[in-house]
Amino acid sequence: MTSFRINFVTEHDKAQWRVLFDGYADFYGAPMDDATADKVWDWLLDPDHVLEGLVVRDEGGAIVGLAHVRACPRPLGGCDVGFLDDMYVSPEARGSGAADALFEGLRALAAERGWPALRWITQHFNERGRAFYDRYTSGPSDFIMYQWKQG
Repeated sequence: MTSFRINFVTEHDKAQWRVLFDGYADFYGAPMDDATADKVWDWLLDPDHVLEGLVVRDEGGAIVGLAHVRACPRPLGGCDVGFLDDMYVSPEARGSGAADALFEGLRALAAERGWPALRWITQHFNERGRAFYDRYTSGPSDFIMYQWKQG
């Protein structure tokens, strides 16, 4: 069994992170350009920005997955919860335990930060992802997400 290591991204991780971020964008059919990816990368390295990046490394130190997470206020609870914006594991590492390692890293981060919950969304067609998420939850929440686009 492969052992994995979880850590926050460092300035040396950009090239490996970018390959995975592009794969994530491709999966969702989202166009990705250097300006957008560079902005997200800058956010991840900025200690004053809310978005943080976790990566999962294989035994050789290669990054095989990413998770972008942030604190999100929950007014009804008077606390922050964690919000997982993006999670992606390279196709070659799927089924290896890398995604489980990322979730364990997220669980540890939530405990460290005092987040009583971690939330995320995925699209209905992400069947493999949903099957994975169902292993950690009792299924989707009873909330429906809406999006209001400007312009």
